[in-house]
Amino acid sequence: MARHYLTTPITPEQARAIRSGDEVYITGTIYTARDAAHKRMVEDLEAGRPLPFNPQGAVIYYVGPTPPKPGQAVGSAGPTTSYRMDKYTPTMLRQGVKAVIGKGYRGPDVKAALVENGAVYLAATGGAGALLAKRIEKAEVIAYADLGTEAVRRLTVKDFPTICINDAHGGDQYRDGQLQWVEPDAMVKPR
Repeated sequence: MARHYLTTPITPEQARAIRSGDEVYITGTIYTARDAAHKRMVEDLEAGRPLPFNPQGAVIYYVGPTPPKPGQAVGSAGPTTSYRMDKYTPTMLRQGVKAVIGKGYRGPDVKAALVENGAVYLAATGGAGALLAKRIEKAEVIAYADLGTEAVRRLTVKDFPTICINDAHGGDQYRDGQLQWVEPDAMVKPR
């Protein structure tokens, strides 16, 4: 397993160098979006309107941060369950997004789209939202403010910690991790 320190935007070469199981620390700009924001972004694309950010080399974090306390950029900022974005993710990857961050399994269409588009799915630690928020230096709403917590935000992060689950070569840390310890027919099956 390797360790990568990346500054956004992520280049295609950087995304392809990441393998499942690798640690990835991100510095720079990442964008927040959950299912409601993804639905709107895909609708905007279908209507010929641009995305609210440049998708080339972008990183999307599936999070709806809580309101900040004084002195904080955001409140708790733990990842949300990623499969809720599965129907939108291939479209976002085709636009040039190179990494998405969440928690939990991804479906076969997303895994195939990661390979086709040279992108990665990264996991942030669920239940550690207060600690992850300490890696966020700045946050500003840039689109869909009416969605409240689920609005698209531009976050400035420093060494934001993740682990690659699905890579651009078909690697799957959840599958490979289980295979080390259990027989294939006893593995946990994704939804």
